[in-house]
Amino acid sequence: MHQVTQPAILYFGTPVVLISTVNEDGTANLAPMSSAWWLGQRCVLGLAAVSKTTRNLLRTRECVLNLPSHDMAKQVNRIARTTGSDPVPAGKASRGYRYVGEKFETAGLTQVGSLIVKAPRALECPVQLEAELEEVHPLAENDPVWKGRSLALHVVVRKVHAASEILADGEPDRIDPDKWRPLIMSFQQFYGLTPGRVHGSELAKIPEAAYRA
Repeated sequence: MHQVTQPAILYFGTPVVLISTVNEDGTANLAPMSSAWWLGQRCVLGLAAVSKTTRNLLRTRECVLNLPSHDMAKQVNRIARTTGSDPVPAGKASRGYRYVGEKFETAGLTQVGSLIVKAPRALECPVQLEAELEEVHPLAENDPVWKGRSLALHVVVRKVHAASEILADGEPDRIDPDKWRPLIMSFQQFYGLTPGRVHGSELAKIPEAAYRA
């Protein structure tokens, strides 16, 4: 049986991303989010229009998408209700957010330099994607309640860093999905992937290299 329901959010499950950007004073900001999806070498990020990460990304046009593994929930939680904006925006203050300037230190993560962008990478994350902003699209322009509150930011991944233990044996340019265990956010809760494949995939018969431009 099904019934009509009206959930306040529709986070059915996406990987957690720690976005690192550069503040106006040159320090680093780090923010967790999970409204992200990939297509080829590009990624679309759904972010609040007034967040510190968004403002940094619009100004510098670059970032690093750090993907934590399923055993890094504690690090993500340490900065889950923090913001790099001072003063704290009213909407975030009402949800218990506090200002934190040293996001990497608070999370317990290590900054390392990137090769292309100025934003640092989070060393402990098994995947780190250096990216540049390509397009910005406002969301809900026809909704008077939500208009101006959210943006879809289209970034291009320029450099991929992956821990050697998640790469396919003998294939340095392919991540092995049997080894990669991302941290998943589903309806505000953390989850991981079930070990092993649920079933073989017909699409897996197509070599990944066939998708390379």
